[in-house]
Amino acid sequence: MTQQPLTLLEVEALARGAHEGQTDKAGRPYAEHLAAVAEGVRLRGGTPAQQAVAWLHDAVEDEALTPAELAETPVPQEVKAMVLALTKRPGEPVEEYAARILATPGAALVKEADLAHNADPVRLSVLDTPTRDRLTAKYAYVRSLLGITTP
Repeated sequence: MTQQPLTLLEVEALARGAHEGQTDKAGRPYAEHLAAVAEGVRLRGGTPAQQAVAWLHDAVEDEALTPAELAETPVPQEVKAMVLALTKRPGEPVEEYAARILATPGAALVKEADLAHNADPVRLSVLDTPTRDRLTAKYAYVRSLLGITTP
């Protein structure tokens, strides 16, 4: 019997649970970042699948879910493909990472929302200057590789 795909609210609950106890670089609960990216995707006209990806986009990279757990998660294959495309691999050149995102339908919109939240000046303002400058440059470079013209 085929399992019904998770609803968007169920995906949100899964992501919140998987990232429970994790914080971002500013010490904020990680789920706040996921919620902001999901809202950014929604505001950019993203599909429900892309909104689900927003909730899950860092799950494998941050080891909140293993690749096997993601594979078993009852979400559409397009969601799994986008999550894996958005998962930065250890030692992977950023240019290869960006190319994989561009080659995966729907993934670039999620990354755009992710970068927008990551580069939010208010969010960056709590970091020390060297970290803030390093991340600002990193996010600008990834945006350029993806052809995103606005922060």
